[in-house]
Amino acid sequence: MCGILGVVARSSVNQLLYDGLLLLQHRGQDAAGIATSNGKTFSMHKSSGQVRDVFRTRNMRGLPGRSGIAHVRYPTAGSAGNDEEAQPFYVNAPFGLTLAHNGNLTNSAQLKEEMFRLDRRHINTESDSEVLLNVLANELQAATGGVSLDPDSIFKAITEVHRRVKGAYACVAEIAGYGVIGFRDPLGIRPLCYGVSETDHGTEYLIASESVALEGMGFWFVRDIAPGEAVFIDLDGNFHSRVCAPNASLNPCIFEYVYFARPDSVIDGVSVYDARLKMGEYLAEKVRRELRTGDIDVVMPIPDTSRPSALQLANRLNLDYREGFIKNRYVGRTFIMPGQAIRSRSVRQKLNAMSIEFRGKNVLLVDDSIVRGTTSHEIVQMARAAGANKVYFASASPPVRYPNVYGIDMPTRSELIANGRTDNEIRLAIGADALVYQDIDGMRRSVRDLGRHLNRFEASCFDGVYITGDVTPEYLDHLETSRLNPVEHVEESGQKAQMNLQFSSQNKQ
Repeated sequence: MCGILGVVARSSVNQLLYDGLLLLQHRGQDAAGIATSNGKTFSMHKSSGQVRDVFRTRNMRGLPGRSGIAHVRYPTAGSAGNDEEAQPFYVNAPFGLTLAHNGNLTNSAQLKEEMFRLDRRHINTESDSEVLLNVLANELQAATGGVSLDPDSIFKAITEVHRRVKGAYACVAEIAGYGVIGFRDPLGIRPLCYGVSETDHGTEYLIASESVALEGMGFWFVRDIAPGEAVFIDLDGNFHSRVCAPNASLNPCIFEYVYFARPDSVIDGVSVYDARLKMGEYLAEKVRRELRTGDIDVVMPIPDTSRPSALQLANRLNLDYREGFIKNRYVGRTFIMPGQAIRSRSVRQKLNAMSIEFRGKNVLLVDDSIVRGTTSHEIVQMARAAGANKVYFASASPPVRYPNVYGIDMPTRSELIANGRTDNEIRLAIGADALVYQDIDGMRRSVRDLGRHLNRFEASCFDGVYITGDVTPEYLDHLETSRLNPVEHVEESGQKAQMNLQFSSQNKQ
C-alpha cells in the first residue's frame, strides 16, 4: 500500500507535493520521492525514510517546475529500505516518463520477461512498478510511433496497459513536456481521486490516493477516478478523461475502510469514518450475542484506527468508553513493519497502558483487525500487567485467513494467526478471556449501507476470493518461496515467465 500524488499547477509545485505527501504519510513510511517537470526536464529526489527525513531545503530547491508526481512507499516483501526501489521511477523513451504506483501486479514476472524478450526493454529492479512504467512506455511508443502525442494516443496506450497488466494499480505518471496522467485498474481495487483549485492564473489539478490530501491542500474534491478510467491534464490545464477498459467494475479494497485510509477520507463515495462507525454497530450486535455484556466494565480502543468502531460499540451496548492506551505517535505502524521481532518490540514502544483505567476491571479491547497476532498478544499482556481482571478482545473485521496479493504485505499464510486456526485457538494464542470477530457480511454491510452503489469488494484476505482470477495455490506457494529464497525466486520467475511465453506462442501458432 502506497500513497501517490500528481499535480498540474500555475506555480511551483515542490512544496505542494511535499505537503501532500505528509497528508498521505500513513500510507507508507518506508520511502518517499518527488519528481517535477520544468519544461521538458525532469528533476527527482527520492530515498528511504519518512517524508520529513528524505527532503531537506537543498533537495526542495532542486525540484523546480509547475507539474510533478510524488510517492510514499509502504514496505512490501523485498523492498523495505531499498533506495533503488523508491519511487517515482523514470524511463527516457518515449518522450521521457516518470511513474508512481500504488498496488501490486500479479503477472509482473511474465511482464518482465516480455519486456526483455519481446519489447527489448530492460528492468533494473525487482519492483513491479518499474515493470508497469515500461509497459506504459512501450504502449505509448506503439500508439504514437514515438513521434507525436495527443490524448487519443495516450488513452489508446492505457487501453493496452489494461489488456496486458493484471492485479491492483492506481498510478500517476508524467510525460515530459506534455502533462500528467492518472489511471486506475479496471476492477477499481486501489483508490484514486482528483480535485481542482481555481486561482487567478487558472485551474490547478491534483490527483491523489485519498480525498484528505486534496482537502488538506485547499483543493475542491471533484470525484473518484472510475475503474479503468484514465485522466490526462496537459501543461496548459486542459482536462481529458476516458474509460479505457471494457467491462470495468468497481471492487474497492475493503481493507481501506477497515484500516489503511485516514478516517477523514471519502473513498468511492463512502466516508471512511462513517464506515468504521457502522462496523462498531454490527460488531456490537455480535458481542451482544456471544458475551454477557453485564460482565464488561469498560470498552477500550487500540489506538488509533479502531476508535470509531469502539466508540459506537460502547454506545450501542450502553457501556463506558475509556482511553486506556496512550500512543507514542513517533513509532510507525507495527502491522506494516518488516520482521516479527521488530513488530513485537515496537508494540511496547508504541503503546503505554494506564493502570488507573485497567485495575480490577473486566475490559473489552476493540481493534480494527488481527493479522499476525503479535500486536494483539502483546496488548492483552499489557492490559493484564496494568491490573485488568479479565481481558476480552473484539475485532471490527473478520479473521484474516488468506494472503493479500494486491499491495498489502501479508503474502505468507504461515504469518496469519487465523490461517488454519479456530476462533478459540486464536483466543488462546493471544491470551484473551474471550474473542469476538466481526462477521464478513457485517463488514460488507458496514460499507454498503453507506454506498448502495458498492455491490462487490476486494476482500480476499477475509474470504479467499481473488477477483483478478489469476491467483492460484501455486501462485501463493511461489510467493512464499520467494520470501524465503529471494535469489532463487528471481531466477525461477524468469524461467516461469519464459515458459508462459513459449506456451502462448505455441497457442498462437
